[in-house]
Amino acid sequence: MTIVAHTDGASRGNPGESGIGIILRDDKGTTLFEGSGYLGKATNNIAEYQALLACLRKAQEFPCTKLVVYSDSELMVRQLRREYKVRDRMLQRLYAEATSLLKQAPFTFEINHVAREENREADELANVGIDSRQPLEV
Repeated sequence: MTIVAHTDGASRGNPGESGIGIILRDDKGTTLFEGSGYLGKATNNIAEYQALLACLRKAQEFPCTKLVVYSDSELMVRQLRREYKVRDRMLQRLYAEATSLLKQAPFTFEINHVAREENREADELANVGIDSRQPLEV
């Protein structure tokens, strides 16, 4: 089964109060999981990576053979495609965690950049995460 996911990280201030939102759907468009979570104080790039990590962990709970992720973070997408170097130390740690999860994952992985308008649902969930102040349990 192919899972199509949308992830987003939001930060009110940079750094500031941050949250994540993730949506996983099967290849027929049925929602398998929707979640939001609070991170505390973080940058928008850290929030984007945290959203991706939550997505990677959650996808492993399903019989997924391919995971296609859409994110509006051009930086993160290009770093994961090895088009940009990861210079920030904190992002290096999150990048290493993501690549480690992907090496162990039972699915193939594809990540794509989309415009913010095409990622609105995940963005709304990330803002719910900030407002709720409740962490996402994955």
